[in-house]
Amino acid sequence: MNALQADLSTGQYNLFTGELEPLRTDEIPESGWLFDPDFGIVLPEDVAGREVAVADGVTLAFPASERTVAGRLLAKKAAASVGAVSSVAAVSNGRAVYAGGGDRYPEAVPWVAQTEDAAQLILSGFGIYLGKKSERLQIKIQGKAAYEFPFFRISEVVVASRGVSLSSDLLREFCEHGIRLSFMESSGRPYAMLSSPVLTATVASRREQLMAYHDERGLEISRLVVRGKVRNQRHLLLYFGKYLKGSAPERYAALSKIVPRLRALELQARKIQGKCVEERRGELMGLEGAAGRLYWEGVKTIVENKAEFAGRIHQGATDPFNSLLNYGYGILYTQVWGAVVNAGLEPFAGYMHVDRPGKPSLVLDMVEEFRQPVVDRAVIAFCNLAQPVGMNDGMLDDATKKALSQKVLERLATREPFQGQQYQIRSIIQMQARSLVSFLRGKGSYRPFSFRW
Repeated sequence: MNALQADLSTGQYNLFTGELEPLRTDEIPESGWLFDPDFGIVLPEDVAGREVAVADGVTLAFPASERTVAGRLLAKKAAASVGAVSSVAAVSNGRAVYAGGGDRYPEAVPWVAQTEDAAQLILSGFGIYLGKKSERLQIKIQGKAAYEFPFFRISEVVVASRGVSLSSDLLREFCEHGIRLSFMESSGRPYAMLSSPVLTATVASRREQLMAYHDERGLEISRLVVRGKVRNQRHLLLYFGKYLKGSAPERYAALSKIVPRLRALELQARKIQGKCVEERRGELMGLEGAAGRLYWEGVKTIVENKAEFAGRIHQGATDPFNSLLNYGYGILYTQVWGAVVNAGLEPFAGYMHVDRPGKPSLVLDMVEEFRQPVVDRAVIAFCNLAQPVGMNDGMLDDATKKALSQKVLERLATREPFQGQQYQIRSIIQMQARSLVSFLRGKGSYRPFSFRW
């Protein structure tokens, strides 16, 4: 065992400082790899929350509920049946990069991961064709059949680049199996999502959603959107500030002045009262804008000497830091959009964000409380650890997108305390969408998600 392996067996590297810290007791270290004949690839023994790169441009992301039904004895048996695991999989940074057909290893144990949810398939690259073959999704690359995945094992397919085509028969299968199909621009901005209307035909919820815009419920949601966002902005500054306290006291002092001002703005938003959101939107937007200016000044202090960041640029950003943020937000949008649709809500009828053609206002409302714990934290850590950021014509290159996607997906798979238990953030997003439905229908309350720091 080399020095690095010895270190990783006793701890993990901090995402901000790069220093080794003890492993959390609630995390299970990687213990082995198993050949899964259903996917036709080698998977980690525990794939929960992992992203597995099948090949260039083809990635599987597993949810929290994915779990093994076999213990270490079965793991050893499977490894023995397949042969040395390293002979069929090139393992790097927790990824299996080998993909082969299940019939290539006839002696492999017919082990299939049992799941309450299914994997997210992310596709990127020219020449990829998606089609249907029996009850499986077939992927062809440059006209040659490369991979097949059973429909029941997939929850979402994300097309993350141009040059990917698919058949109409496959679209029908996606609708029948409840598989979402999302499309993202190269910048990370989602521009389309396909889902079956049968899955979201909740008329009562949508009626309440639309009526709430004109009463106190719409204002309450908007108030909570601002409070949740400002609170998580404050928590993120506190999270990174604790690492600066000893190493950079001057920068820590600067953050310490910003944090109480954010708290004051959060409390100010809490006091806003009215009959509907249109009455007080301007005031809420003013508080959000003031908090944003303070927050991004704090972020600038955190990434000082690690990244050039003059200020937040939303659309058309050409600098690396803003480009990283925008691409990460695009991945987050698809998660929130899917949760909103699954909950039976109308993505384009929000409260805090004004209505505009083609603008998913409710998605943007719900994204606010997850920006800091999912994307901002991942991007800041990405820069502080001096991860390489490549740019082509003012946009992130493919290697950088892939690396950042991994970090964002890891954050989505991270467990956080919520409602007295530990859940993956991706699960919390879905729970929040359903909690919003309960609030709109008068069957419960809504509280914005707040991550621990």
